Amino acid sequence: MYHFFVKEPVRVCDTVRITGSDYNHIKNVLRMHADDTVVLTGSDGLPYYCVIRDVTTDEIILEADRAADAPELSVCITLYQGLAKGEKMDGIIQKSVELGAVRIVPVEMDRCVVRLDERKKESRTARWQAIAESAAKQSGRGIIPSVGPVMGLDEALHDADGSLILLPYENAEGMETLAATAAELKESDSVSVFIGPEGGYEPDEVTKALCAGARLVSLGRRILRTETAGPALIAFLMLTDEINNRG
Repeated sequence: MYHFFVKEPVRVCDTVRITGSDYNHIKNVLRMHADDTVVLTGSDGLPYYCVIRDVTTDEIILEADRAADAPELSVCITLYQGLAKGEKMDGIIQKSVELGAVRIVPVEMDRCVVRLDERKKESRTARWQAIAESAAKQSGRGIIPSVGPVMGLDEALHDADGSLILLPYENAEGMETLAATAAELKESDSVSVFIGPEGGYEPDEVTKALCAGARLVSLGRRILRTETAGPALIAFLMLTDEINNRG
């Protein structure tokens, strides 16, 4: 079912009006009509099934029918992603949003191939936020995850303070440390995932992360690309959270 976001809270029997780009998408792209149903999530993050009552020349008028299941995980996942080349970064953000990340923070690290000036940081962040919004709609998320601002590693580690910090590293041994996080997720409100750029981490960056309380984990016997590692770990956290909460 198609999913959209509005800037006000939604409650059963409320009348909701959609204008702008979402109006155009519903009317001219999806060609939806009166009595069709969509899911709307309001500013409070609560989703509702809403029935289209009218399609006018400039707005869609809907009525909130009943609450929908909240699709969000019980743990808040933030991805701190080493800056990667254009399309790689786009894909990382898209897949991470689909899998359940609530926030993506691009991080400048020593081996990053990409270097952004202040103007490019602003324009790229706006682009990445638009990708996150589109992915949130497509995957039926209850929120639109935020992207940015770009941080340095020291700032990112400080920002992650207080969460369970996981750092996949090719030199980490065995899967035991990652497996041990499954039980801890029940007690954790937030998890921070740090992923290096294409060139990986400098040794001193790993040391900094360890001093900040990061836990080195292995993702298996294969070395994953930067665009694969983050979504792979987020998928593990997503499935673990779902299993924990069903159990």
